[in-house]
Amino acid sequence: MDVFACQLHEADTDLVIVSAAEEQVSELERWSAATGGEIGRAVQSGEFTGKLFETFLTPIVASDFRARRLAAVGLGPRSAFTIDRARRAATAIALTARQKKTGRIAFAADGALNTPDMIQAIAEGLTLAEFDAGRYKTTDYEPFALRASGIIASAQARHVAETAARRGRLIGEHCNMARQLDNEPGNSLTPPVFAARLSEVAQDGGLSVDVLDAAELERLGMGMLLGVGRGSAEPPRLVVIRYEPAGAPTTPVLGFVGKGITFDTGGISIKPPLDMDRMKDDMAGGAAVACAMRAIAALNVPIRIIGVIPIAENMPGGRAIKPGDVLKSASGKTVEVVNTDAEGRLILGDALWYAQRLGATHLVDIATLTGAITVALGRITTGLFGTPPAFVEHVRAIAERAGDRCWPLPLFEEYKDQLRSEIADMINTGGRPGGAITAALFLQEFTGGLPWIHLDIAGTSWADENKPFMPKGPTGVGVRTLIGVAEKMGEWELESKNRI
Repeated sequence: MDVFACQLHEADTDLVIVSAAEEQVSELERWSAATGGEIGRAVQSGEFTGKLFETFLTPIVASDFRARRLAAVGLGPRSAFTIDRARRAATAIALTARQKKTGRIAFAADGALNTPDMIQAIAEGLTLAEFDAGRYKTTDYEPFALRASGIIASAQARHVAETAARRGRLIGEHCNMARQLDNEPGNSLTPPVFAARLSEVAQDGGLSVDVLDAAELERLGMGMLLGVGRGSAEPPRLVVIRYEPAGAPTTPVLGFVGKGITFDTGGISIKPPLDMDRMKDDMAGGAAVACAMRAIAALNVPIRIIGVIPIAENMPGGRAIKPGDVLKSASGKTVEVVNTDAEGRLILGDALWYAQRLGATHLVDIATLTGAITVALGRITTGLFGTPPAFVEHVRAIAERAGDRCWPLPLFEEYKDQLRSEIADMINTGGRPGGAITAALFLQEFTGGLPWIHLDIAGTSWADENKPFMPKGPTGVGVRTLIGVAEKMGEWELESKNRI
């Protein structure tokens, strides 16, 4: 991503972007002469008020400008401005520019935006606007990509701005990489293909990868992962990604675990047909883990990470598990399956156990796990669970800054009563009341008492409607949070030792 250390009129681009909070919108009138009076008229008439994500485009008539168009984006009330709003505002105006088929754009990072964190967020936002969901279209489709995005910053801060912009660009690209995987249809992204794609993502990023097939899963006793995959003609897989940078301390070792159900029919407990097509996105957690780890490696974060991604297709075939079946997990615990549509927690249970076996000291799992979390928190907020509480708050703050808003929910012991089985160690679902909580408590049984975070992204992995900053489709949620957790893990460890 280019950084233009120059004045607005000197930027060599097709379109320059300026921004304003509601209280500062009149400041845009300084560009009135350059736009033949258009920006001034828009401000004075109330056509452009600086409202959050509001956009305005107009030609530039001034001969001393290299750009031919100017765009303005609203930042909302100054008192409510955040890093995430900067990120989203950048995406909103870049999407508008893309719709207008503008090839090269540059965002002016001045005033409150002229800080490394803000410049990084703007670079992320501009990059997120490049995601294209339509690659399978053959008619009525004109793919148009932004050819280049840039940031206009002061000459004095050019080096800092370039570093921040490169970092933002890299993170945005890896979010888009996860979104592209999420958007793949289930017939093209089967478990073996998904495993191969994740291997390619990881190896291209310099990470080591192992792919375990059904025979190896059988040897490890992963009865829950194998059980979920039994109903499909496509065999399950387990992908293990390792990031072991030279010079990194031996501890902590982060274990990232991501759900990888490439399509979820619900199995014998089959889902209703409405919106079942969305179930191609049931592997968003696995994609987030692989893409985040690749970004972490590119950023040279000095921490060891083990990524474990269990992959299966939940189908109602002739060999599929049935309600009432009992599965034996890799940990030795037995589980009575009362609902085959509660399959994600089964494969994650085996994966969490395996991450410990490989040496993880702290666990973070991410999964499109429950419809119940969408009932509780809607499609704006990810469900956050875990232990100890200080670790949960640490991750919540990281996610908030990353734009992956989370909200913590309880893990009270009383909810475990809903998981009691008459014939096995537990059942796989506690029913509708507190469904997201009982699902998290099920996972906790396989964490071995380690510090653990569970992110339920069932409500946030997919945008159901177009928004100014996010078109309908996959969101890439969790990638930025996992990167932040890796980078801030050293701080958490130091704080933990100081508390002891």
